[in-house]
Amino acid sequence: MILLISDLHLEEERPDITRAFLRFLQTRASQAEALYILGDFFEAWIGDDAMTPYQRTIAQALRQVADGGTRIFLMHGNRDFMIGTRFCREAGCTLLADPSRVVLAGHPVVLMHGDSLCTRDEAYMRMRRILRNPVVLWILRHLPLATRHKLARKLRSESRMQTRQKAAEITDVTPEEIPRLLAEQGVPTLIHGHTHRPAVHELQVGGLPAQRIVLGDWDRQGWALEVDEQGFRQAPFALD
Repeated sequence: MILLISDLHLEEERPDITRAFLRFLQTRASQAEALYILGDFFEAWIGDDAMTPYQRTIAQALRQVADGGTRIFLMHGNRDFMIGTRFCREAGCTLLADPSRVVLAGHPVVLMHGDSLCTRDEAYMRMRRILRNPVVLWILRHLPLATRHKLARKLRSESRMQTRQKAAEITDVTPEEIPRLLAEQGVPTLIHGHTHRPAVHELQVGGLPAQRIVLGDWDRQGWALEVDEQGFRQAPFALD
């Protein structure tokens, strides 16, 4: 069995989510062949050199599961795109490109965080291109810690305000992007997070059946997608 999760937004201010995730690691994840975390694992990440004791605790918990035989893969989200190799070494996980084409229990799929599919949100896409520029990333990683903390708080505040003001269809993925992406990748299934709208969308690509599976976020409840030879199953579970 393979597990996929996303959008936990881990932070010390949400101990309920942290407890649920640590329990998830000790139970379901420790029995899985692989665990994929598709972005926004942390609420914010300002650099591996700024890891807090809380974040190191999460890394150590991941490492324990990885040492037990579960392969762990991590993808950047829009909140934690500065996670780097140091964290991955400590956590025993492999950093995935976005998008990544993989085979899960015999099913060819493409994995994404999902924010790059929201092309109707032109302001966000402009900001994303700026922040993901390698030169900008280098500058951000070398800013003083106090400056990075201040910038992260500012970006989070602006993001929340803008999301509340935008229409739902603007902050969701652009429907036309999905068949184009699946045709380009040559697979029938896309799995992503980001939108906090868990669902399975059936569609046709080139006259053949295809699907888009949207992972759920962890807030009032947790979500995990299970994959095995029989197919895909996603269900919520209580945090406490």
